[in-house]
Amino acid sequence: MAILKWTQATGVGWRYIQPGKPQQNAFVESFNGRLRDECLNETAFSSLSEARSLLADWQQDYNHVRPHSALANQTPEAFRTKHFALARQAWQRQDLNPGLSL
Repeated sequence: MAILKWTQATGVGWRYIQPGKPQQNAFVESFNGRLRDECLNETAFSSLSEARSLLADWQQDYNHVRPHSALANQTPEAFRTKHFALARQAWQRQDLNPGLSL
């Protein structure tokens, strides 16, 4: 498996989820269930290109249109934009005031 070769080459630890313990990776399990219920179970793909196109549309909706309760009902894109702006402001304040803690 390519992923196992990568983990060995980089020294990143590999952890398996125990059978019957999906709560050990709840975020991925939740996402996979949502993708399956909202997209994969609803569509009979006639080709690989159709599957790629429909999955790209679903991904666009999931990341840019749909609000997520875990992100204070913001879209992931809005959350990312807001927090990058806050990080940029914090970095600029530190850059203008070297040695001072905020």
